[in-house]
Amino acid sequence: MGAPPNELHKGLKQRHLTMIAIGGVIGAGLFVGSGVVINSAGPAAFISYAVTGVLIIMVMRMLGEMATANPSTGSFADYARKALGGWAGFSAGWLYWYFWVIVVGFEAVAGAKVLTYWFSAPLWLLSLGLMLLMTATNLFSVKSFGEFEFWFAGIKVGAIVLFLVLGAFYIFGLWPDKSADFSNLTAQGGFMPNGTGAVFSAIVVVIFSMVGAEIATIAAAESSNPEKSIAKATNSVIARIAIFFVGSIFLLAVILPWNDNELGASPYVAAFKQMGIPAADHIMNAVVLTAVLSCLNSGLYTASRMLFVLAARREAPVQLIRVTEKGVPRNAILFSSIIGFLCVIAAAISEDGVFLFLLNSSGAIILFVYLLICVSQVILRRRTDSSTLTVKMWLFPALSILTIVGILAVLVQMGLTQSTAPQLWLSLLAWAIVIAFYLVTKARGGSVDAGERAVDAPTGSATRVLVLANQTVDATELRDELRRIDAAGSAEYFVCVPANPVDTGQAETKGAVYLWEATTAAAQQRLDYTLGSLREAGLTAEGELGDYRPLTALADAFDRFDPDRIVVSTLPPDRSVWLRNDVVDRARAEYDVPVTHVVAESVVATG
Repeated sequence: MGAPPNELHKGLKQRHLTMIAIGGVIGAGLFVGSGVVINSAGPAAFISYAVTGVLIIMVMRMLGEMATANPSTGSFADYARKALGGWAGFSAGWLYWYFWVIVVGFEAVAGAKVLTYWFSAPLWLLSLGLMLLMTATNLFSVKSFGEFEFWFAGIKVGAIVLFLVLGAFYIFGLWPDKSADFSNLTAQGGFMPNGTGAVFSAIVVVIFSMVGAEIATIAAAESSNPEKSIAKATNSVIARIAIFFVGSIFLLAVILPWNDNELGASPYVAAFKQMGIPAADHIMNAVVLTAVLSCLNSGLYTASRMLFVLAARREAPVQLIRVTEKGVPRNAILFSSIIGFLCVIAAAISEDGVFLFLLNSSGAIILFVYLLICVSQVILRRRTDSSTLTVKMWLFPALSILTIVGILAVLVQMGLTQSTAPQLWLSLLAWAIVIAFYLVTKARGGSVDAGERAVDAPTGSATRVLVLANQTVDATELRDELRRIDAAGSAEYFVCVPANPVDTGQAETKGAVYLWEATTAAAQQRLDYTLGSLREAGLTAEGELGDYRPLTALADAFDRFDPDRIVVSTLPPDRSVWLRNDVVDRARAEYDVPVTHVVAESVVATG
């Protein structure tokens, strides 16, 4: 029996990735939230966007360095695990997933509010309709996700480019009956009417409107050339932020007075009205809806892929790594969608209670993830030969350390600002809960002594021995146990190697799109090596690759071979995923034949 078809498909083309990279940072936060920033910081708001953009560029450069060296759907969770340990990888993965499922629910509600501009219907009904639409899109295939995101991003980019062109004509006097005029930059109280502090305080708001640039590094793992895709995405982020964010905010500050009341509602609609463009409200509402759907679509994609990787590491229910025939992680998508649906329901019944709590508890999480990315890059760069890197962080380690300091400064500012302080403290609480879950997960199965050697039958009594092992198939301890229970060397052996990414070690080194191909190859190599060793010793031995779930693999092999003895070989408790999931105890409870548990300190060395 071969391994199940749990591979993600490489369905994203370069044009998909290019547009995801270009449009990934353009969301409703730019089209709507930028007006709030201009109202608080004044005409100098574009400086807030420029400083924030530099911070995001640094984070992306560091992530790009690590991702081109090791493309992975789990990306920064993997890098955090390698650099800082299991707690960091577990934290980065679950926190990022939590952030995006809350965003999915929030964007569904935001999209419904946009639709009410044209349709009269209950907000919750429109929200659920949008959730169903994007869930169906993601469930169909990764290509359908890529196509939707390609066109969504194309509309967003097109709207911004149109605004940049028309806005430039307007401020430089190339507009009918309009002369060049930059007076709004200094009128109404000056360039920084609320002081320098307001400009830097606005960074707290701005940074969340730029979240999403890192999605390209996750999506690239499902393309045919991830290294090239990631390198292009990270190298182009500078131009994207400079043009789309800084450029458009500068134009808004020149076209409209910073204290214009219409800025807070929709600055781009206000600018188009000022320029005399008809139906500006309908046009921009359509663009904002597109931006919301894009964020909802990519948020659901990102959350499901992160959950897939967590499951592959046995840090989430293992059922979540199952995929459809089209290579889509259906269970991970549905689970993430359910949380999004619950957020929509919370918004409908308790917008100022449960829903507000959920939003606040995810408010600072993306900064925690960015902080883990930066610290991981500093540590991993020191362990790596820099000459092998395709993308390198500039002026390492100075800029890396400055970026870490910058993120910490934003977090401190959040804590000192009355409106954002609850977000910081509740997000810290969420992180504490995640770490607590990590400790519980790690502690499971710890009651089994590392030196345990179970002897459930008289020496030499076995005639048909079923061996369930993976990393320990060539361990000295396992071979010694087999000689002990079959002193005469007359027994028949059936070796079952579960094809699981954790048990083979591939979950720590391969991105999700390559996970099962590498897992199957590693498990098959171990099986072939073990069967060869047993046969060379004159023993009768057969075997197969088993299901990725050890107990299911054991059940299938038991039915096929009908053994009178089962031998389960594992690593010590502190390193064994099987013991954490009670594989040995459950096997003893299930079968009426002796089950011998071998704890092996050594692992298979074949490569």
